[in-house]
Amino acid sequence: MATAVPAERDAVARAFPEPGQEVRLPGAVLLRTTAGAGPSGTTADADPRRTAAVIDLLAAGVGPARAAAATGAALTAAALAGTPYDLVVSAGIGGGFAPGAPLGSLVVADAITVADLGAETADGFLPVTELGFGTVTHRPPESLVRAVAEATGARAGTVLTVSTVTGTAARAAALRTRHPRALAEGMEGFGVAEAADAQGVPVLEVRAISNPVGPRDRAAWRIGDALAALTAAFGKFAPALESWKSV
Repeated sequence: MATAVPAERDAVARAFPEPGQEVRLPGAVLLRTTAGAGPSGTTADADPRRTAAVIDLLAAGVGPARAAAATGAALTAAALAGTPYDLVVSAGIGGGFAPGAPLGSLVVADAITVADLGAETADGFLPVTELGFGTVTHRPPESLVRAVAEATGARAGTVLTVSTVTGTAARAAALRTRHPRALAEGMEGFGVAEAADAQGVPVLEVRAISNPVGPRDRAAWRIGDALAALTAAFGKFAPALESWKSV
């Protein structure tokens, strides 16, 4: 799981019973822990029929470029070690588009879309795909999105990745016009998705909403509440992942 900053990584880590062990790689430092439960709520260690899932947590850095580089390093190291990942998750707090994603709510991406990769023209913004190359959207597995949404109460929709956080009502309105299904905005999801796609690994993005997308009003931010929501969400993540893998 890739977050932007250590505070987000630590919020996710609190959802798992093991404290985690630091693993240093070229270009990345992981916090390795485990998750999993037996059919009666027993831990995986107590139930030999089930193996605990290994969860690597990575504070990849802020922005799509840094997130892609660090995630790519971790993916490459795992592949070279003969233990490739089954799934990459971009997780963290983010801005929510009102009224669909209020403060403290959860969003799971059914589309991870980069909102500002393209060109400004006299007729408006053109995404890079309309210029004849590139990719602007990655789509997580539908069954996984559905399982996570059902387990956590998250709402499914588009999560936008931006290199510059939205700070005006005009910019928020423009993004919603171009992306009417957008529920949240972050800075890393598309970079993480690009790294995962390059190695053929499925990707998911989960955001806990800390602030509304629009004019910056730090007094209205609820970062602590969003981090707590992130912990609660990932406490329910392992069963959702198991149900998805069993489909």
